[in-house]
Amino acid sequence: MIYQGDSIRVEFVTDGIAELQFAAAGSVNKFDQKTLEEFSQALAKLAETKDLRGVIVTSSKPTFIVGADITEFQTLFADLEQTKTWVHKASRVFDQLEDLPVPTVAAITGFALGGGCEATLACDYRVADTTATIGLPEVKLGLIPGFGGVVRLPRIIGPDNALEWITTGKNNSAVAAQKVGLVDAVVAPEKLRDAALEVVKQAIAGDLDWQAKRQPKLEALQANDTELTMTLVTAKGMVAAKAGKHYPAPHAAIKAIEQGARHEREEALNAENAAFVGLTQTDACQAQVGIFMADQMVKGKAKKAAKQASKEIKSAAVLGAGIMGGGIAYQSAYKGVPVVMKDIRQEALDQGMAEASKILGKLVERGKIDHKKMAKILSSITPTLLDEAVKDVDIVVEAVVENPDVKGKVLAGMEDVVADDAIIVSNTSTISIDRLAKNLKDPSRFCGMHFFNPVHKMPLVEIIRGKDTSDETVNAVVAYASRMGKTAIVVNDCPGFLVNRVLFPYLAGFAGMVDEGVDFAGIDKVMEKQFGWPMGPAYLSDVVGIDTADHCTVVMADGFPSRMPRDTSSAIAKLAAAERYGQKNGKGFYNYGVDKKGRPSKEKAPEVYEMLGISGKEVSADEIIARTMVPMVNECVRCLEEGIVGSAAECDIALLYGLGFPPFRGGPFRYLETMGLANFVELADKYAHLGEMYQVTDGLREMAKAGKSYFAG
Repeated sequence: MIYQGDSIRVEFVTDGIAELQFAAAGSVNKFDQKTLEEFSQALAKLAETKDLRGVIVTSSKPTFIVGADITEFQTLFADLEQTKTWVHKASRVFDQLEDLPVPTVAAITGFALGGGCEATLACDYRVADTTATIGLPEVKLGLIPGFGGVVRLPRIIGPDNALEWITTGKNNSAVAAQKVGLVDAVVAPEKLRDAALEVVKQAIAGDLDWQAKRQPKLEALQANDTELTMTLVTAKGMVAAKAGKHYPAPHAAIKAIEQGARHEREEALNAENAAFVGLTQTDACQAQVGIFMADQMVKGKAKKAAKQASKEIKSAAVLGAGIMGGGIAYQSAYKGVPVVMKDIRQEALDQGMAEASKILGKLVERGKIDHKKMAKILSSITPTLLDEAVKDVDIVVEAVVENPDVKGKVLAGMEDVVADDAIIVSNTSTISIDRLAKNLKDPSRFCGMHFFNPVHKMPLVEIIRGKDTSDETVNAVVAYASRMGKTAIVVNDCPGFLVNRVLFPYLAGFAGMVDEGVDFAGIDKVMEKQFGWPMGPAYLSDVVGIDTADHCTVVMADGFPSRMPRDTSSAIAKLAAAERYGQKNGKGFYNYGVDKKGRPSKEKAPEVYEMLGISGKEVSADEIIARTMVPMVNECVRCLEEGIVGSAAECDIALLYGLGFPPFRGGPFRYLETMGLANFVELADKYAHLGEMYQVTDGLREMAKAGKSYFAG
């Protein structure tokens, strides 16, 4: 044994060839600080080992290395000098691997991401099996590769390919990696280790010139000035268009590559280090790392709930076909849970099957599945007009029209059809679960399961617990949602639940400005371009449906009459009364159609300006943001204080995945903390005269005074 640590072991395997194996105690290998220290120690031992002729780098697990230990980042990045020291030292560990006086080969299986990918780049050769997924996803955390990836990747696969990999953060298959020259060979999983040994033996024998392979990584980038300039200009244009000004990481990656291009490894690494350290101090990085941590926490809770589930969902039924029902049926069938789709109208069933077929057809077009898989998935959806067809399913998802009386009758009728231990859920967006539960003899097996439209694209499902819902029911539904590939957030019952409850104060803030004569298109522009929402509040209202939004104001007014009173003279109510329902009938705040090339078009509706008496009143961008976001953040705080949602992190994930809250802001609570609680309170107080939804809670005011954090502990 050459070296033995807690996560790494090194030993000779044959004829002077050593195997450095990552074998962490947990489920995956990752570069935490301790593993990086062991990596350095192991490489130092190898460097002084006599009779060493070659090294293969392997994993004892089905995955190579998933990257750095992100759970350490928030502590590490809190101190600038500590961050500088850490990244400089850590990146030089990979130099130790690259500088070994013998040929080195990485054997890549499963995920080799971030630091895992960078470890392979420090080797002379890379052999991957067909399960390998390789990439540098650091930009998704507001960072760039920090262990030499910015330096080595352009020198291995060329600056154009490297810039695409690094600035997009996309994962790549082994075959794709081989095409650009990152991977030298792709083999079957059972042949991986032997293939790595064969490559290192060929290098030892002189059949492969490993020193010539290594040399370009130590030197300045081999690209002429014209070629490099064109590549960098193209990359800057693409990043400006896709990432925009809110995401500094891809811009920093281009700059680091540019600064290091004409330098040898050490100076190029210094440029990478400096860019990395600068990014760790940005709000975007802290927000995106926060998202990762929150997502892991939410998924951990869902995994725990699924393990505790006493009932396994093996078959499902959807009541109510159409677009939503078809989407739910598709998602269940696609993830391997066969589903019965029940409706009282054949045309609705046809529409539901058409929706599922359309989604699958697009997957076939993109090469994600073949026609055989498409046929198999469609065959596991059973459309029916008969109640009898659902009697043996494990869960029934009610997805009929958003009307409490209609839903109540459907739920009561279905309870008499299904087995006594079958779970019944309602895909309602606003109607109280406790109210709907009154229609059932056994409310313990009932809860809400709120999908977001379009179902196949939106990652969130709200699981709504009623006062009589059992833990067994919640656990089983969370497990089913997870199996469907969704992120499940469990919330307690209240009007609008979590996502829609906090959305309506935001829309009310918007409507208040429009009622004062502010241009709705100008508000949309600020909220999209400056705040970062995927669509502004007017456009969002059109997409959701003006009639739906108007109906929901009734529900919210019933639940919160003093804070969210219904105003029949507001912009939303007026448009609904005029039957301007948004995209669904081609007219809302905007008019919808197709342009000369047949592409969907969206134009400001002149008639709406006249109808609403929009005078073009001028307000600043800061005021537009405050008037919409203060009510939303206040309502999020109330939901947390009332126990509707379990934590600030869960609320952040719910709005990120359910509404498209700008990721670079990290969610409403991360946005609040970035602004500073005291600063937010001061801002809200400026608008407190506009009504209760602008008035902060006593709890928030006290937290601001005490300097506390919603993410503490």
